Amino acid sequence: MVRAYHLILTCYGFWLPNDPRGSYSSRVWSDAIRQFGEATKVNTHRSIAHRQHDHNARRAAKQALLRSPVRFNGKQAQCVAKAIGDIATRHQLSVRACAVMPDHTHVVVDRHTTIDAEGMIQRFKAKATQSLNAASLGFDGTPWSKGRWIVYLNTPEDVERATLYVEQNPIKAGLRPQHWSFVQPSRNRDG
Repeated sequence: MVRAYHLILTCYGFWLPNDPRGSYSSRVWSDAIRQFGEATKVNTHRSIAHRQHDHNARRAAKQALLRSPVRFNGKQAQCVAKAIGDIATRHQLSVRACAVMPDHTHVVVDRHTTIDAEGMIQRFKAKATQSLNAASLGFDGTPWSKGRWIVYLNTPEDVERATLYVEQNPIKAGLRPQHWSFVQPSRNRDG
């Protein structure tokens, strides 16, 4: 039985469908990047970000995008986190961990009785987009890619591993640890 979800909301340009490390995409829709190869679909539920790959090929494909890849600055990241917190509060979601990275966001959240993982992602993205646009923080439209990643966490060990991964993600990227008021730290270790 699913206990929680590890949701990954990706910004435009973060992980392309033909990324040399693999992707969850079945097709490359954009003519601009199709020249760099077809979709590199993989069938794994574990992160593949660590795989060795051709960094130059990945950079070249990103440079061919129709617009620049999205990279949140500090103010934008805070706005995204506040929007996630607003949705979590409004819908009584139990968030175990959250990390707003420059080009993607991680949220570990307990299973909910009425909102599924896709519904949570939809609400998080919509509220964050609305908040960024309302605050005039440099976006006219959405910063998000169309896709989403959901990891279903079935055991206390799965939840703990995902929570620690998300907590450590900013630190591993050379950023400061993130502490958001809507994250429920007392629940982080109870599985």
